[in-house]
Amino acid sequence: MSSGPVEMDPVRIAIYVFDGISTFHLAIPQMVFGEVARQQLADWSTVLFTDHAGSVTTAEGQEISPITGPGSALTADIVVVPSWFDDGRVPARRLQELLLDAHRRGAVVAGLCLGAFPVADTGLLDGRSAVTHWYAADLLAARRKNVEIDASVLYIDHGDVITSAGTASGIDACLHLVRTRLGTAAANSVARSLVIAPHREGGQAQYVERPLPARSSDDPMSQVLDWAIEHLDEPLTVDDLARRARMSRRTFVRAFRVSTGTTPASWVTSKRLDEARRLLEQTDLPIERVARLVGYSSAITFRQNFSRAFATTPTSYRRRFGTA
Repeated sequence: MSSGPVEMDPVRIAIYVFDGISTFHLAIPQMVFGEVARQQLADWSTVLFTDHAGSVTTAEGQEISPITGPGSALTADIVVVPSWFDDGRVPARRLQELLLDAHRRGAVVAGLCLGAFPVADTGLLDGRSAVTHWYAADLLAARRKNVEIDASVLYIDHGDVITSAGTASGIDACLHLVRTRLGTAAANSVARSLVIAPHREGGQAQYVERPLPARSSDDPMSQVLDWAIEHLDEPLTVDDLARRARMSRRTFVRAFRVSTGTTPASWVTSKRLDEARRLLEQTDLPIERVARLVGYSSAITFRQNFSRAFATTPTSYRRRFGTA
């Protein structure tokens, strides 16, 4: 524990709440930032605010009161939207203006998990990158076409605006804010007290479900794709697949993109890595054996491709998700 605060100026953090917010999402910034105060690392304080002072009822049915009105955010140094409605509804103009006003006077604006939606709707992320929960990434990308959505990382910090990925990634983002303002030692101290990793490797790409798209039996690509999935340990070049489909290379590539929305090489790589994840989760096969079974002649190449796709190593992935 620290003997006294290392940052003399107080930091006020205003956290937006609404009826139906989950208790866990609400607790994340209070837990992390509250630990800064409890350890006397700095003079940080948090306050909950909503559209109208009073109370809110969480998704779990708990009533929380008293909750202050939007005035509490007017002097905050950090304004946090820790979550949002599952339907991703457009926020009321009053909330958008509040976030814009906070940003104009120099406050950091944070949208955690689905909280990235109301932050993005203000326009603060136009021409910039953002992240949200992977299941809502496509919805946000469709709604805010000027925002580059990166669903693979845990958080993205632009200095003035920060967004984080799904659920527990809010902890990573809040710890990051502690680290940037108070230093690594303070962030490590908070993490140690909360028994959490001070900095997690990887990103939410590790957690994304990637089911095979439904295909009709008359889809000309169905048979060749099904065959390819059963032969991932083979080379599977574009020419191999085109011959299997009884098409010229040029016709096949064009038809493949129409059917799948991607190139044969990208699709094959994706399926190889999906099968690799399954083997890492469900077997104790050596990494070299996993690499061969999914079509990589070199374990080094396999590790490079896996790390590029999931921001973690095969060994770390197995340690986290393995059940064998």
